Amino acid sequence: MMPFIDLGAQQQRLRPRLEAAMQAVLAHGCYVLGPEVEALERQLTRRVGVAHCITCASGTDALQIALRALDIGPGDEVIVPGFSFVATASSVALVGARPVYADIEPGTGLLDPKWGEAMITPRTRAIMPVSLFGQCADMAALAALADRYGLTVIEDAAQSFGATQHGRCSGALSRVACTSFFPSKPLGAYGDGGALFTDDAELASAIRLVARHGEARRYHHSRLGMNSRLDTLQAAVLLAKLESFDEEVVLRQAVAERYDRLLQQADIITPRVADGNTSVYAQYCTCVSHREAVQASLAEAGIPTAIHYPTPLYRQPALADPRCRLPACETLCERILSLPMHPYLEAAQQTRVVEALRQALQAAG
Repeated sequence: MMPFIDLGAQQQRLRPRLEAAMQAVLAHGCYVLGPEVEALERQLTRRVGVAHCITCASGTDALQIALRALDIGPGDEVIVPGFSFVATASSVALVGARPVYADIEPGTGLLDPKWGEAMITPRTRAIMPVSLFGQCADMAALAALADRYGLTVIEDAAQSFGATQHGRCSGALSRVACTSFFPSKPLGAYGDGGALFTDDAELASAIRLVARHGEARRYHHSRLGMNSRLDTLQAAVLLAKLESFDEEVVLRQAVAERYDRLLQQADIITPRVADGNTSVYAQYCTCVSHREAVQASLAEAGIPTAIHYPTPLYRQPALADPRCRLPACETLCERILSLPMHPYLEAAQQTRVVEALRQALQAAG
């Protein structure tokens, strides 16, 4: 079976650089907050175009850290899309606040600003749009909405590092943004990792405190914090991968364009990239009827698929809101299907995927 994400192909290309980076960490022995962590934060700051980058242990931690640094907690509400990975909503609940679910734009799966505005109450403190599958939500519209109601926008950019909107980088489009370096992300470590981005010096200081036990100076803790640090070895891996990241983004976009062309020829739905956006295609998704049968047929043909995501957040038992009904979310959850996607996917492999999908859809009726 072909790989869904081929991290092995990437590793073979980068192996000498990766091994040298990890060997350097073993030599100096600073395994926690070593010099590679500081070097990575500097590079990420320059790349994204913000004043401050603070790394942490995971993308999920990044979301919680942002919320805690903004003093969002019990009694507060945060608007999130009903369609996302669980961390978007669970991070809100874990700080004691209430996630309030908004519907998405049918063509992109991104949070719909009109639905977001409809969800605002006197308890609302923030809006957390998700830059889904590699592209950003309408951050200008959401910023205007936030300004009108005195809210903060927190970009959940776990899937969009390297994407742009009207020439500005994901991560630099709101007061604070959070990303993930989980191995399958466009820029992935060899374990968990995350980062936060902001131009706000005061907020950056609060973020760093929250991520480091609230420690203002040695053994002096000025606020409650977490233990959330990016391992030095993971920073070294990310520094090595950053050297090839721009090339891999271009390769991802070429793979997506090829999928677009092949799927359109077969009259199969392709994802829409919103005007002004570029995407890093963390996933490549289509929509199908008879999804279970189609998946089974593709599996028999040796083609892996995934479903991002089969259940709306407001129907997850731990986060349920039984009153919530979001039609675009529910339609997408029922029909979405993710195809193999990585920078080194070959044209012949894509042709095989699309032909097998065409046959599966035809057989399913």
